[in-house]
Amino acid sequence: MNAEIVFVFTLLLFTIILFVSDKVRLDIVAIGVILVLMLSGLLTPVEALSGFADPVVLLIAGLFVIGEGLYQTGIAFAVGHWLMRVAGTHEVRLMVMLMLVVAGLSAFMSSTGAVAIFIPIVLSLSVKAGINPSRLLLPIAMASLIGGMLTLIGTPPNLVVSTQLEREGLEPFGFFSFTPIGLTVLLCGIIYMLLVGRYQLPKRAAGKPKRNQRSIRELADAYAVRDKIRLLQLGSGSSLAGQSIEQARLLSRYGIVVIGIEHNKLLNPALSSSVLSSNDALLVFGKQTDLEHFRDEEQLTELPLDEYQVQRVKQELGLAEVLLTPDSHLIGQTLIEADFRKHHDLTVLGIQRLGESLQDNFTHIPLAFGDSVLVAGGWQAIAELKEGHDDFLVLNLPEELAEVAPGRHKSTHALVILAVMLVLMTFNLVPNVAAVLLAALAMVLTGCITMNNAYQSLNAQSLVLIAGMLPMATALEKTGAVSLIASALVAAIGDFGPFALMAGLFVLTSVFSQFISNTTTTVLIAPIAVAAASALNISVYPILMTVAIAASTAFATPVASPVNTLILGPGGYKFMDFVKVGVPLQILAMIVTLLLVPVIFPLAP
Repeated sequence: MNAEIVFVFTLLLFTIILFVSDKVRLDIVAIGVILVLMLSGLLTPVEALSGFADPVVLLIAGLFVIGEGLYQTGIAFAVGHWLMRVAGTHEVRLMVMLMLVVAGLSAFMSSTGAVAIFIPIVLSLSVKAGINPSRLLLPIAMASLIGGMLTLIGTPPNLVVSTQLEREGLEPFGFFSFTPIGLTVLLCGIIYMLLVGRYQLPKRAAGKPKRNQRSIRELADAYAVRDKIRLLQLGSGSSLAGQSIEQARLLSRYGIVVIGIEHNKLLNPALSSSVLSSNDALLVFGKQTDLEHFRDEEQLTELPLDEYQVQRVKQELGLAEVLLTPDSHLIGQTLIEADFRKHHDLTVLGIQRLGESLQDNFTHIPLAFGDSVLVAGGWQAIAELKEGHDDFLVLNLPEELAEVAPGRHKSTHALVILAVMLVLMTFNLVPNVAAVLLAALAMVLTGCITMNNAYQSLNAQSLVLIAGMLPMATALEKTGAVSLIASALVAAIGDFGPFALMAGLFVLTSVFSQFISNTTTTVLIAPIAVAAASALNISVYPILMTVAIAASTAFATPVASPVNTLILGPGGYKFMDFVKVGVPLQILAMIVTLLLVPVIFPLAP
C-alpha cells in the first residue's frame, strides 16, 4: 500500500466523520475535499473540478427543472390528488402507495428521474395531508433504488454484469431475470419501512407543519358563505345568452353575483366583460331565496356541486380577505356604486364590520373604514393583491395560493415532454443526460416554466455536494485503492466457500456504492467476481447477480446516489438520517439476496 492510497483513505475517513458529526454543512465538506485533492497534487485542477462538469451533476440539475415544470403545470397536484383519493391522508397508506408507484416507474427509467418527478408531488401531498415531507421522501428514494433491481434496464449496474457475461461468452441476463429478487426485496423493504424504518425517520417530522395562513374553507366559514353558492346552468334558449355580466345586472335584479363561468368544460373567473353563452354553467352566490328566484325566473338547471367540482373550482378560483384603509375611496360607497368587480376583477362575497358579518343586503350598505371584505376571483387577481393597493390592505391570502399551478394550461405540453424523455431514456436512444437536458429546455421553450423559475428550482447544496464528492471517486480509482481492497477481500474469503464469497462481494459492492458511483463500483468488481467464481468452480450467474443487487443498495449516505442527493434539501435530512434508515435495509437486502439468488441461479456450473 503506497502513500497515495493511505492519504486517500485518510481523507475519506475524515470526510465520513465530518458527514456523520453534522457539525459542518455537507456542501462545505465537499468543497473542502476538492481543495485538499487539488492542493495535495493528487489530482490536477481539471480532475479536482471535473465534478462540476460531470453528466451526473447536469442530469440532476435538469431533473430539478423538470420537477418544477411538473409543479408549475399542475401535474404534481393532479397526481397528488389521485393518490389522496386512493390512500387518503394516512401516512402509512401514502407511504406504501408512493413506494409501489415510484419503484414500478424506476424499473423502466432512471431512478433519479422517477424521484425528481415525485418530489413536487410529495411536497404537495405533504401540505394537503399535514405530513412533513421528510416522512415520505426518504421512503420513495429507497423504493426507487430497489426499483432498479426489477428489470435489466432498471439501473446501469444490471447492464454492466449482463455485458460481463457476454464478454465471458455466456448467455446474458434476460430483461426480467432480476425481477423475482427485486420484487422480494421491494416487498421486504416496504414491510421494513412500515415496521421499523418509519420510526427511524427524523423525529422533527412527527408533527404537522405549522400554518400561518387560513385555507379557503376556513375563510368561507368565517363569512358563512359556503351554503350560499350554487352551480346553475343556462338553457339553450336562455335570455341571458349574449349578455355580459355587466349588462345582465344580476346583482341589482336578483341580489346574486356570478363568481365563475364554466364554458366548454373550462372554468374561468367572472369579469364584468365576461359574455354568457347558452349551456354555460354559472357559479353563483346569494341568499337561498334569491338563488331560487333567479333559478326559476331564468329557467336554469341546478347542477350538483360535489367534491370533484369543488376541487375543480379551487384550481381556478380563490378567496382572500382585505381590510379597507382610512384613505380608501371605497368608503361611503356601496359595492354597486363602487362597481367593485369592474375595477378589481374580484367579486365580494361578504363583509365584516367590528367582527360581525353583515348578512342581509350588504351590497346596498355603504362601506366604512375598518370593514373586512371577503373577495373571490381568479388566482392571478388574488395573487396581485400582494402587490398592494391604496384602497385596502390584505389580511389573509389562502394557503392554497402556494399550490396554484400558473402554467396549468400547459399541462399537456409537460406530459408530452415527460413521455418523450422517458422513451428516450428507456430505449437508450440518446444519453440520459441529453434526454434530461432536452426535456428541461423544452419545458422552458413551451412556456411550462420560466427561466427565473428554472434557476430558482436548482438546489445548489445538492449540486455542490455531488460535484464535490465525484473527485473522491476519481482519486480512489487513480491510486488503485478500489482494486487493492477488492482483490484482498476476495483472496481472504474465497477459501470459505461460495456463500462467504457472495456475502463478501455484497458487502464490498454495497459499501463502495455509498461513496462512489455504483456503476463504477460494478465495473471494477465484476471481473474480480468472475475470476473468483472460476477459481471456486461455481456458476458465475449467482455471483454477478449478487454484485448487481448490492450495487443498487446505495441507501446509507446522501452521496451514495443522485437519488439521495435530490431529496436531501427538500426533506431537510441530515447524514445520520440516511444511516439509521439505510443500513438495516442494506442488511435485509443482503439476507434476501443470499437466500434467494442460489435458488433461482444454482451455484453448480
